Amino acid sequence: MARIRLVAGFLTVGLWTLLSRVFGFVRDVMMAAYLGAGPVTDAFFVAFSLPNMFRRFFAEGAFNFAFVPIFAKKHEAGEDAESFARDAFWGMAGLLLIFSTLAIIAMPFLVWAMAAGFAQDERFDMAVLFGRVAFPYIFFISLVALLSGMLNAVGRFTAAAAAPVLLNVVFVAAMLLADSQGWPMGLTLAYAVPIAGVAQLVMLWLAVQRAGFSMRFRRPSLTPDLKRLAVIAAPAVLAGGVVQINLIVGRQVASFTENAVSWLSYADRLYQLPLGVVGIAVGIVLLPELSRRLRAGDVGAGQHSFNRGLEFSLFLTLPSAVALMVIATPIVSVLYGRGAWTEGDTQATALALAVYALGLPAFVLHKVLQPLYYARHDTRRPFRYALVSMFVNAAVAVGLMPYLGFIAAALATTLAAWVMVWQLWYGSRGMGQAAQLDAQLLARLWRIICAAVVMGLALYGLNMVLSDWLVQSGTRYLALLVLILGGTLVYFGFGQVIGAFNLGELRASVRRSRRSGAADPGS
Repeated sequence: MARIRLVAGFLTVGLWTLLSRVFGFVRDVMMAAYLGAGPVTDAFFVAFSLPNMFRRFFAEGAFNFAFVPIFAKKHEAGEDAESFARDAFWGMAGLLLIFSTLAIIAMPFLVWAMAAGFAQDERFDMAVLFGRVAFPYIFFISLVALLSGMLNAVGRFTAAAAAPVLLNVVFVAAMLLADSQGWPMGLTLAYAVPIAGVAQLVMLWLAVQRAGFSMRFRRPSLTPDLKRLAVIAAPAVLAGGVVQINLIVGRQVASFTENAVSWLSYADRLYQLPLGVVGIAVGIVLLPELSRRLRAGDVGAGQHSFNRGLEFSLFLTLPSAVALMVIATPIVSVLYGRGAWTEGDTQATALALAVYALGLPAFVLHKVLQPLYYARHDTRRPFRYALVSMFVNAAVAVGLMPYLGFIAAALATTLAAWVMVWQLWYGSRGMGQAAQLDAQLLARLWRIICAAVVMGLALYGLNMVLSDWLVQSGTRYLALLVLILGGTLVYFGFGQVIGAFNLGELRASVRRSRRSGAADPGS
């Protein structure tokens, strides 16, 4: 039963994230058709990446990994968790207001630091304009991250997982309006960013109220609990900053090749689908779960939670990685190949997608292994590991750029991710039973790998058979659907036969996920 409850949490977050990614694909398909991979697209992607970069630096780094365990333990112990959360919320709001104002003033410097190659052409001024319009998003989405952490800590995953859907809905609506009204597409998208942030904040504010928490205004003050939070969060913030430096290095490398920022961004969106559905879902559910188990001294239950998170991640991630490598070209061609999109854009984006796919298991394992540290308030070692990963990323990206061009950025991201995972795994050896692999995972792991390999061979053969249909405008969508469904059936069918997973457990988890969602409208 505990296993079913845990997987049900993964599925609740994962299914909502999947819906968000589907809307995200609609958004990206429309952007590819309206703008292609040109200077306006490059400028918008850099402008949009700025608030997202600092969001991960501050909100996700500090509060998902430092705030959540403290809040969860206070709530579990019946302490004044609401007061702690309110102090953190309004303190964070004050800091974000000052930071956002300064960043908007310094936007030309931020754009240059993100993409120095833009200084040579029109993309620079557009990115500065778009950045100033979009940057207030960090204020709203960082507060959304804190409210999401509160809901996740008390087992209410639905609203926090559903909020990102609003961002993509607003983007799609903005593009339709811009097209019908003749508005400049790039600037309209930039304005859509903070509007989406407001919508997400309102949604989460209401959800937190329904969960029984009042976030009424309180003058920010540095309480003892906030001092403790700052001490724990500082290394997590720095670790998040290291990760963002990796992204900056990649953007810098890409900015010197025309359209490369767009190619990498479109490829990033595709591999983010399984990463978001699996890795982020598992990480969100696993951190508060491990925090509660370790606080209660239930090491066996902690080991069970960690192993089921790892098993669930590999069960979905390994076949996703194989599929993205084997059929990268038809996926990119069918999804993006229309309007201003060119065949050269398809080939470059498909190459980047295949390289990112090599690192997909590492990106997801990173999300699973980090809670082992943060549930113990250990944020220092992940920071040190992130520093090593940063140096690997910079050395590979800059060192190989003269030989490989823009794809060196994608390769560096993948290699740095595997280095980070190895360090996290090696460092967890002294954590005792809770971090050890159990018999079920060891028995199923090699079977999952075999099922993914067989699926990859089937996809290769199906791609050859359907190659003519995949390039015809009237049949390519159906052909891609047949290709994906064929690979899925092979994976699940062969995996069930050899015992890689138990479909009965998954069906039970899905049923429980639906029941918990229906019984928890306030989540």
